[in-house]
Amino acid sequence: MKYRILGKDLKVSAVSLGCMGMTHAFGAPSDTKEMTRLIHEAVELGYTMFDTAECYTGVFPNGSTAYNEELMGAALKPYRDKIVIATKFGVHHAPDGLITDSSPETIRKSVEGSLKRLGTDYIDLYYQHRIDPDVAPETVAQTMSQLIKEGKIRYWGISEANEEYLRRANEVCPVTAIQNRYSMMARRYEDLFPVLEELHIGYVAFSPLANGLLSAKYDKDQKFGSDDYRSRMPQFTAEGIDKNRELLDFLYETAERKNSTPAQISLAWMMCRHKNLVPIPGTRKSERLRENAGAADIELSPEEIARIDCALNHMEMSEVFGGAKILR
Repeated sequence: MKYRILGKDLKVSAVSLGCMGMTHAFGAPSDTKEMTRLIHEAVELGYTMFDTAECYTGVFPNGSTAYNEELMGAALKPYRDKIVIATKFGVHHAPDGLITDSSPETIRKSVEGSLKRLGTDYIDLYYQHRIDPDVAPETVAQTMSQLIKEGKIRYWGISEANEEYLRRANEVCPVTAIQNRYSMMARRYEDLFPVLEELHIGYVAFSPLANGLLSAKYDKDQKFGSDDYRSRMPQFTAEGIDKNRELLDFLYETAERKNSTPAQISLAWMMCRHKNLVPIPGTRKSERLRENAGAADIELSPEEIARIDCALNHMEMSEVFGGAKILR
C-alpha cells in the first residue's frame, strides 16, 4: 500500500476504507464478526484510514440497532495507535431526506456520543457531514478549533464542501480535508482542485465507484432489496445500464491493457489526477478489499489520463445518484 498526506501532515493509505455499507444503506447490516474480520484484513493489507459517521446505522434481523461507529471502534481497538478514524457530525435521517444541524451545542453532543461509541478518547478526522445553511462556517470552525485544543479531535474536514464555505471556514481553523462525491460519473467538484492545492487541503473521495457500478460487476438482471439504496439509483436501472454500456466497455478495454480491473482503473484514474486525493470505496467482501487496494499500485501516464478524460468527456452516461435530499 502507498500513502498520501491530507492537509499538512495527516498520513493515510492511498486507498482507504469507507465503512458505511457494513451497517447502512445497502440492505441489512452484515454480521459483526464477519465485518470485524474484514476490517482486520484491511489493516493487514495496509489500509490506515477508516471512515464512518454517527448516522450510519441499520437494524439487525433481531430488531436491535447496528451502530457503525461501535463496529469500527471495537474492531480497530487493537490498532488504535496505527490507524486513522474519521467520523462525521451534523445530519440525521428523515424518511425523505437529511436534516442538518451544526449548532455548537449539537456538535458538542455529537462528539461525545461518537467518542463513546468508538471507545476512544480522540477522533483523528472529524467531518461536518453536510453544510448547515443556518450556521455560519466561522461558527463551525471555531467549535472545531476548541475541540482540537481540548484534544477531542486531531483534524477536521467538511463533506460536500463548496469553495466559499471552505475558504471562510479555513480562515478560522485550517481544514485538513474535504470529503466530496467523486467518480468518473460525478466530476462536478474538479473545479476545487486548484483551491485545495492553494490551501493545502486533501480530497477524500466518497462513492468513487459510483456506488459500485464502475466495478463492472452489475448488469440488468441484478436485483436489490427495498432496503438497499441501489434499488432507487438511476445508474442501476435497466435503462441506466444500457446508457452506461460504452463506459463499462471502455473500462474493460483499459483494464485489459493495464492487466488490472475496471474498479482499479477507476480508482487509479482519480488518484493520478490529484496527488492529494484519497478514495474511500466501501465493501463487505475480502476479494473487493484486495482489488481496491491494488489500485494504489497502478500508474497511469499523463497520456493515458488524457485519453481517459477525452473518452469520458464524449460518451453518454446515465444520471448517477447524487445523495439524499437536504430538507433543512
